[in-house]
Amino acid sequence: MTAPSISPRLVVAGLSGGSGKTIVSLGLLLTARGRGLPVRAFKKGPDYIDTAWLGWATGGPVRNLDTFLMGFENAVASFTLHALPGGLNLIEGSRGLYDGSDARGTHSTAELAKALRAPVVLVLDATKVTRTLAAMVLGCQRLDPGVNIVGVILNQVSGPRHEQVLREAVEATCEIPVLGAIPRTSKDTLIPERHLGLVVPEEYSGTKSLRATLETLFEGRLEFEKLWKLSSLAPELGASEWGSGACGAAALRQPDLKGGSSAAALQGKGLKIGYLRDSAFTFYYPENLELLSAAGAELVAISALSAVALPEDIDALYIGGGFPETHGEALSANKPFLSSLWRAVDGGLPVYAECAGLMLLARAIVWRGEKHSMAGVLPFEVEVCAKPQGHGYTELFVDTLNPFFPRGLILRGHEFHYSRILPGAGLPGTACAVRRGVGCYHGRDGVIVGNSWASYTHLHGLATPEWAEGLLNAARHFAGTKRAALSSEEEARRRGGSVN
Repeated sequence: MTAPSISPRLVVAGLSGGSGKTIVSLGLLLTARGRGLPVRAFKKGPDYIDTAWLGWATGGPVRNLDTFLMGFENAVASFTLHALPGGLNLIEGSRGLYDGSDARGTHSTAELAKALRAPVVLVLDATKVTRTLAAMVLGCQRLDPGVNIVGVILNQVSGPRHEQVLREAVEATCEIPVLGAIPRTSKDTLIPERHLGLVVPEEYSGTKSLRATLETLFEGRLEFEKLWKLSSLAPELGASEWGSGACGAAALRQPDLKGGSSAAALQGKGLKIGYLRDSAFTFYYPENLELLSAAGAELVAISALSAVALPEDIDALYIGGGFPETHGEALSANKPFLSSLWRAVDGGLPVYAECAGLMLLARAIVWRGEKHSMAGVLPFEVEVCAKPQGHGYTELFVDTLNPFFPRGLILRGHEFHYSRILPGAGLPGTACAVRRGVGCYHGRDGVIVGNSWASYTHLHGLATPEWAEGLLNAARHFAGTKRAALSSEEEARRRGGSVN
């Protein structure tokens, strides 16, 4: 197999959510790896769970390409920077091909595919349908001829006759090939689902058997050579199309994406920033951690499930998203760690917490009739409901003094949470007005207690360069305060010793 000189790429898209994009993407990536081909994966839009599974299949980090949050220029630049020359670069779409932020499909998978000049393979759920599927594909082709739909993969095919009818209908009507046919398979036999979507790899004990199942399921059912050839036909992406530089103008406001030294990279030198990383807290964009590291900060991974205390020498703490409710009993049982977290916030440690982090800082998590005590930093309880309480993009306006962001700043992020803050008296103040989305309560987000920030909004470092800057500034200020306090104590001891 001859590797091309450009970065081969395919967008795996569907007609709707739940069409099988993720399973087909995993199967395609595992098939490529099984043939000795290097692979890299990307995910369109804001997502942590699908990216975790794509990372499991590739064995490496997965980048989110979100044109709503970071703009087309940054999305294309991020792909160009991280794409693998000579390997298969797979971009998994989100929802339906043309589903975007409005009726025009702005920021859809189709628009991202055009920006990346990438061929599109449609995954079609063939449950209880035959020729009508060809009509759907034809509609996708004619809605925007600028989208390069090069083939389809049939999913949930009931048998050989069903497959043959589908192949004939699609290929004759749409004049594109059927590049694979996956038999009907129960989702429960692959990756279990729960609230928020698929179970994450860190919590799934069957990953080894899943790999074997997927390899068997896709063996001989994908026309891989044709898919590889189509990916290799993708043209070069020139920097001139989307501006020059690593990420265009935005690169001037954030550390270099390659981790090189710059004026900005010196801002975190000497700082230690902890972040919770275990099976309860897994939702982190790799760029967020990379931006802190590129700025010179030392990152310290901490498990809220097993650590007995926060390290005393960290200058800030970052708590990402995840599933604390499924670990409620274990988190609640680790009282030494929860007490350490409470004391750290009380002592002024800057803590930036998103969604699951907010839940950990609360008094308790209520889920399925059980209540589990948490850190008690925030004076309210959080209830996990049966239906989503917030889902989609958010826009916040910072209008109150806080440790991380200047007033007047607009933050674009996203939220997806089944939990809500239970009403009660004495709710703490917040930093932001919610212009789009749900937030915490009363049209507000960004709960502030001491030097801690807790929000339902997730931010991406490439979309909001102020995020890394704000966390580093807060950490630097806290580190300076600690040094001053230690100096004062040392001076007091010295004077006391001289008197004696």
